[in-house]
Amino acid sequence: MAKDPLSRYLDCIAACNACAVACQHCAAACLQEPDVKQMVRCIALDMDCAQLCEVAVALMAGSSDFAPALCKVCAQACLACAQECGGHDMDHCQQCAEACRRCAEACTEVAA
Repeated sequence: MAKDPLSRYLDCIAACNACAVACQHCAAACLQEPDVKQMVRCIALDMDCAQLCEVAVALMAGSSDFAPALCKVCAQACLACAQECGGHDMDHCQQCAEACRRCAEACTEVAA
């Protein structure tokens, strides 16, 4: 029996979903911080990363030929977001940074 093409993406889909949720939560929490102006780059990267993760999930779920290429871009966004969030002390930023690092690893594997 042929192996399901989706099975090669399952770990990455899970990592992307977790990352998208963490980024959306982080962006919302950053908007509640006392000095929102200091969080602008973090919020922007959170939004970019979450959107790329969601599109990557959709392409992987459909076994698209474009999934590996998008996963490469997604990994780049995740690393940028992880670096930015990692520079902030808030728990939501630290949790987001960790989810982004895990997602970047998973996406890099798919993109290879």
